[in-house]
Amino acid sequence: MTRNRPVPDLSPEEIAQVRAMVIHEDNSLIAFNKPAGLAVQAGSGVAQSLDTLMAAFAKSNGKRPRLVHRLDQGTSGVIVAAKTQPVAAALSDAFAGRDVQKTYLALVKGPLPPAEHGVVDAALVKVEEGGKSRMILARAGRKGAQAARTGWRVIARNGAFGLLELSPETGRMHQIRVHLMSLGCPILGDALYGEGQASAPRLMLHAAKLDLPHPEGKSLTLTAPVPEDFRLAAETAGLHSGL
Repeated sequence: MTRNRPVPDLSPEEIAQVRAMVIHEDNSLIAFNKPAGLAVQAGSGVAQSLDTLMAAFAKSNGKRPRLVHRLDQGTSGVIVAAKTQPVAAALSDAFAGRDVQKTYLALVKGPLPPAEHGVVDAALVKVEEGGKSRMILARAGRKGAQAARTGWRVIARNGAFGLLELSPETGRMHQIRVHLMSLGCPILGDALYGEGQASAPRLMLHAAKLDLPHPEGKSLTLTAPVPEDFRLAAETAGLHSGL
């Protein structure tokens, strides 16, 4: 639980907004289907974030759920918050220990690999360019390089467009986005690693499913349907049969 911080005052509209995102809730955690465009954490230029919206679930003592992993602002889909500190620690360990299986969907453009599935095993390193952080492929032995692996599978293809299912084994910043760029088929709408709004209004990446060990000793599968703009972009690219 997040505590010892002022609980933001939320409007009735903001409370309704975040409650409408809930796809699962129990005594230990809450799972949300985050819309694209909503930042996970507050920062420079961020007027509202999912973290501040956690105030809608605050207890009378001010304690509120704590997000245990992150999604890029442009990415939609499943994200989880813990209701207690022990649950937060257990889930954070599960993510760090790669005990959580993550499944993403991405709409891409470019020459797709001829194979139907494969794995990108390419280390990444963070660099600063023009005041912004981004990830690049790292040569062997480069200082700061982090191992990164992403499994991929082609669900549907139509000319230069494809719908891919991604299974990242590690959780590096922008990992899926950089790995798909390295394959020659960046995600539609990706302003950092692709064509940006020339290909789509926003980043067409969706966190579709999480399989995680529940703190109460069971397994839990969380799924989030793709948003309407994702579905529409897939149909426009002739990839609707994959959803």
